[in-house]
Amino acid sequence: MTLQKVLIANRGEIACRIARSCRALGIGVAGVHSEADRGARHVREIGASTLIGGAQAGESYLNIEAIIKAAKDIGADAIHPGYGFLAESAEFARRVESEGLIFIGPTAATLERLGDKGEAKALAKSLKIPVIPGNETAFMSVDEIARAAEETGVPLLLKAVAGGGGRGQRVVRDLETISEDAEAAMREARAGFGDSAIIVEKFIEAPRHVEIQIAGDGEGEVVHLYERDCSLQRRRQKVIEEAPAPNLPREFLGRIARDAVALGKALDYRGVGTLEFLVKGDEYWFLEANPRIQVEHPVTEAVTGIDIVALQLRIAGGDGLGVGQSEVRLRGHAVEARIYAEDPMQNFAPSTGRIEHIVLPDNVRVEAGVGDGDEITPHYDPMIAKLIVHKPQRAQAMKALGEALEAASVSGVATNIGFLRKVLGHDEVRRGAVSTELLDRELGALSQAAAPPLELITAAAAIWTLNGRPPSGDDLWKRRMFTGWRLGTGRNEPSPVALLRLSHGGRDFAARISGFGHGSRFTVAVGDEQKEIGLRHMDGDDWLVRDEDREFRLTARVGAGDISVMSARGSVIFAVASELDMMAADREPEGHLTSPLMGQIVKVMVGEGDAIAAGDVVAVLESMKMEIPIKATRGGSLARLYCSEGDRVERGQLLAELE
Repeated sequence: MTLQKVLIANRGEIACRIARSCRALGIGVAGVHSEADRGARHVREIGASTLIGGAQAGESYLNIEAIIKAAKDIGADAIHPGYGFLAESAEFARRVESEGLIFIGPTAATLERLGDKGEAKALAKSLKIPVIPGNETAFMSVDEIARAAEETGVPLLLKAVAGGGGRGQRVVRDLETISEDAEAAMREARAGFGDSAIIVEKFIEAPRHVEIQIAGDGEGEVVHLYERDCSLQRRRQKVIEEAPAPNLPREFLGRIARDAVALGKALDYRGVGTLEFLVKGDEYWFLEANPRIQVEHPVTEAVTGIDIVALQLRIAGGDGLGVGQSEVRLRGHAVEARIYAEDPMQNFAPSTGRIEHIVLPDNVRVEAGVGDGDEITPHYDPMIAKLIVHKPQRAQAMKALGEALEAASVSGVATNIGFLRKVLGHDEVRRGAVSTELLDRELGALSQAAAPPLELITAAAAIWTLNGRPPSGDDLWKRRMFTGWRLGTGRNEPSPVALLRLSHGGRDFAARISGFGHGSRFTVAVGDEQKEIGLRHMDGDDWLVRDEDREFRLTARVGAGDISVMSARGSVIFAVASELDMMAADREPEGHLTSPLMGQIVKVMVGEGDAIAAGDVVAVLESMKMEIPIKATRGGSLARLYCSEGDRVERGQLLAELE
């Protein structure tokens, strides 16, 4: 049976990715979208898309009836769930097939067994596969979790039964905080997966995270597509993935792969899936199963030459695997980096807003879910894009990925691009001496952005100022803002006071700028350093910059409150404000607590009149499936509270006043 038309029940980059494979195979394709995604990239690329509900995932991408209706209305014969949302929902798979449609994934029975992490561990144990010590029972209350934690002992991990992607997990090192940790883990699990059940297991210190990609035809034939190493994680969420796993013996990895295949065969596994393991020394333990396509599947595609989405479609269409184990070969090394809209300088808080301009390299594989003008909302995962590099050797792949990240730039929202560059430059990462705790251990140093080169700061300040003049530049009196230009000095001097404040990576650069000279020359002073530069506008966003005795090309994109500059010296996004505006902003009352981003208040920890110490959590904000604590900036008492549990809040909204 060959598929005729597929409805993609997902969004973002994975929806775009699935659509490409469908079209390459001559399969018709249609999509779905929420109110918030009416103009999203996946809607534009797929073309035919059905509105299925409101911005909240529960009203749209988790709305089973609306998705099935959309599939039937457009005449689809199959539904691809992508990853996340309903991809691992046995209820969804069962409903799809009860309507005479094909679910592109495992059977509902398999999803039930593997989707419950406790039952998946029990199955692995029955096959003599090593599992992490702990309780395999799913707990639904704080008291049950606390009792199991006492039995397991610290350090331990609280993990959402229905979870994935590092969500709904808490490491507990002190049983004094177990009630608070259990409550937070259950709340995050419920928000992310609609199921608050938690299992308790021993926490393995500093392991490697190795996962095996499998594929099965649903009739007992299962093959593996080798392994991926996903050890580079920040707070148990994957950041950089690679294949094959570095510095591990192939015989050892082969044993893990054979266990993964055995588990797949025990289930008559249908479709593609991933079995995850922790590795330490010469030991390994089964961690969990992900019965769906993974975010990091492109690195496996690169080293095996197998289109995993096409393989899913082939299996779902009843055409079998089409490949035997002996035909699956490893070729070279691949590595992937995930670019997120998040601010490393603000504890990696998700960054919402409109993407004004995005530049991604064209010499590597790019999987992107957004484009210029798209909105990063608080409703969904903040992934912007993935960059994937494939080279003959690991060192070559890591170097090429670093160069690709240097060429990448996003303006309008904060991103983790600078953080990813520093991760790739870390000595232990270069050597392949990785573990799941490496990034968390080095997080302070890795999240600090390096100071940008002075020539990029001065060029950005000059271009920003020039951008506010009339195109001809003839009328010096017409200007967007006060510039400090003065008559009668006879010299090209910088302004006597700072005019602009350019901010990047937690650093502020106050710029004093001269008026126009011959050939659009400026003198720009930043701190004790001063440069005379010349600017010549080329085509579009390109400029020729003359910096003293040398010239270089630079691409600059000016936004409403920022400017991104890209050159051979690097790519930097500066937030820009008038120094006078910044001085006014600095006078905001110290006791005001505001929301750092859009989201929902999920818990209020204090009441009006309560005494509060600096650092105490006043409320907990949920945005993009993450919980962000709102902490008191100083001690005092809570004078006024402007939010309550369940409230939707905007970035910058006043939440509380301290006195």
